[in-house]
Amino acid sequence: MTTIYLVRHGENDFTGKRLVGRTPGVHLNEKGIEQAEAVAKALSTKNIKLIYTSPLERAYETALPLSKALNLPVQPNKGLEEVDFGDWQGYTVQKMRKLELFKLAQISPSRMQFPNGESYASAQERVVDALLKIASAAGEKTAIACFSHCDVIRLAVAWVIGMPLDAFHSLTAETGSISVVLLNQRRNMLLKLNGLPGDFQA
Repeated sequence: MTTIYLVRHGENDFTGKRLVGRTPGVHLNEKGIEQAEAVAKALSTKNIKLIYTSPLERAYETALPLSKALNLPVQPNKGLEEVDFGDWQGYTVQKMRKLELFKLAQISPSRMQFPNGESYASAQERVVDALLKIASAAGEKTAIACFSHCDVIRLAVAWVIGMPLDAFHSLTAETGSISVVLLNQRRNMLLKLNGLPGDFQA
């Protein structure tokens, strides 16, 4: 049994406004830095032995305070990277909502393929494969922190609980939130979804 803390990166200046996707150079803003510090405080007592992160700056920066608190290296993992939104990268929320394909993305994400990008199905397969490999390499009874992105975390959680891909938008992962899953050869479990750092402090 491996415990994985799935942490969404902290806030940045584009959160809720623009689909930054894999755009380089997107950093945490002041609130995001505060969220990263809160996550570190919350998880520093959870006997975490390994820290993995999406290679994107906003996720890596969120992982750094915990890395410093535990004196553990941050290991980038491409499997935790944001969904490749292809041509949609950089679009504002308003622009996306005007697109006919946006309706498909909301109603039937299992059939959604971003133009010149990834499908939700392939993104889910990617992150699940990464988490299973991380858990397998770590061994049983190990706690791991994985810093990633909203859709990636929701896709992972949907797989853990056996939720159909078309329903994954009903899950949520706010900036600076912590979701907890157990990966087990017999039965995977969701222990917490979208938890606040304060929920984890004794």
